[in-house]
Amino acid sequence: MTDEIAVVGAGRMGEGIALACLAAGMPVVLADVKERTDEERRAYCDRVRERLAEQLRAKLGDDAALAGLTVCGRETARLADAAVVFEAVPEVIEVKREVLAWVCTQVGESAVIASTTSTFLVTEIAELVDRPGRVVNAHWLNPADLMPLVEVSRSEDTDPDAVSRLTGLLERIGKVPVVCGASAGYIVPRLQALVMNEAARMVEEGVASAADIDLAVRAGLGPRFAVLGPLEFIDWGGGDILYYASRYLAAQLGERFQHPDVIEQNMSAHRRGLQDGTGFYRYDADGVAAYRAARMREFEEIFRLREPELRDGTPVPTRPED
Repeated sequence: MTDEIAVVGAGRMGEGIALACLAAGMPVVLADVKERTDEERRAYCDRVRERLAEQLRAKLGDDAALAGLTVCGRETARLADAAVVFEAVPEVIEVKREVLAWVCTQVGESAVIASTTSTFLVTEIAELVDRPGRVVNAHWLNPADLMPLVEVSRSEDTDPDAVSRLTGLLERIGKVPVVCGASAGYIVPRLQALVMNEAARMVEEGVASAADIDLAVRAGLGPRFAVLGPLEFIDWGGGDILYYASRYLAAQLGERFQHPDVIEQNMSAHRRGLQDGTGFYRYDADGVAAYRAARMREFEEIFRLREPELRDGTPVPTRPED
């Protein structure tokens, strides 16, 4: 077995994963498993190669890395040398069951099988293969070749070696893997669904225009969370601020703003963040000043880059009813 990567499913996600791997110098087998005639298959594979060559030239200045790519159909796919196989077929459980059953007949015993599903839990995907312990979900964010984050979901039955091998591979191709349990929505989709629904609700309620809400996020919420993650931000401002703000918002706007138990527990235990030296993170008193200064420099750099755009404005779509 080599460091070869196989991507099963040659749609937009499959192409994006193949591009990310090729750009990092990794050989890739990209298998198109959709049913096609021989002529349709050849034409489709040629188009895929052309698209990837064009993107590699734009990204690297040449398409030399394309030499490491094999685009093929199921009939000619060779997966036995793949260390990791990414399943990237449509979000239909019957399709995944059939394709993963085929994958299991093709790969080596130690190959990690990683589903890119955004819908099904890793425990559900694991039921579709012959060795469930080697199955991990790898949720790439679109566009897969550009977005650094890949959310790696494992269950209690997942082999820890499968997780470490997958995260190690992702790091080698320049990605930022994060590990989470088998829970609907992973991390990012679960967070962003709340934000997007609340933004839509504010438009519905007439609180602000779509343009002003989006500008508020781009000029405020977005840059803030680009430097400080939400839990780090709780510690930065103080868990007590979130505690009291949540109580007020819940009373005014509904239970969806009620804080979780951990916020009250941290309040009671004097784990409010920087002010107590501990919260969701621990803080060395001697290093807090340097930590604050470093984060402020990051804020300044982001706003230095974004200030002309935010000041001058960028065109936004016109809503149908406008």
